[in-house]
Amino acid sequence: MDYNTQRIKLVLPEYGRHIQDMVNHLLTVEDRDSRNKQALAVISIMGTMNPHLRDINDFKHKLWDHLHVMANFQLDIDSPYPKPDPDTLQEKPKIVPYPSHKMKYKHYGQAIEQIIAEVVKIEDEAQREYFAQLIANQLKKAYTTWNKDSVSDEDIFRDLKVLSAGKLSVNPGFKLTETREREKDIPHRPKKKFQVRKK
Repeated sequence: MDYNTQRIKLVLPEYGRHIQDMVNHLLTVEDRDSRNKQALAVISIMGTMNPHLRDINDFKHKLWDHLHVMANFQLDIDSPYPKPDPDTLQEKPKIVPYPSHKMKYKHYGQAIEQIIAEVVKIEDEAQREYFAQLIANQLKKAYTTWNKDSVSDEDIFRDLKVLSAGKLSVNPGFKLTETREREKDIPHRPKKKFQVRKK
């Protein structure tokens, strides 16, 4: 018996062993014109077998690249596209650097820290205080999102001072929006009324 596990491993298994055999045959064709015609036929079959690739940009270019890959880059034909570089295809992806910025309070998020850093730069005191009130309300909203227990306004004001290095503060008499009041502002979908069909 001839098992697939005993055969040569396919370079691109999605095209199957028959296409690989066709590509291997192309390498044995000596006449260049005949080799070019057969290569076009193989490309046509590859495109028919994978119609989902037609949604991808440069569909034909991708097929020709796959043909060269299955031929181990040894196929000498008149391709409409340049032969791909083996080193480029085998190049390892670049390492994505892990964010090194440490947040003081993760439940508030990094975006709020960036907003606070911009508000601190505002020179107008009244405008800076107005934004500080908005930020304080956002801090309370974020806090209650992760912690359903009630939180005091004093705790939020304290966290705001810590995050702004003492540069932002809110008047002691200012009251933050209560959680229940915020939930009233959220639009809810109207409940559907089910009617019993009369027979």
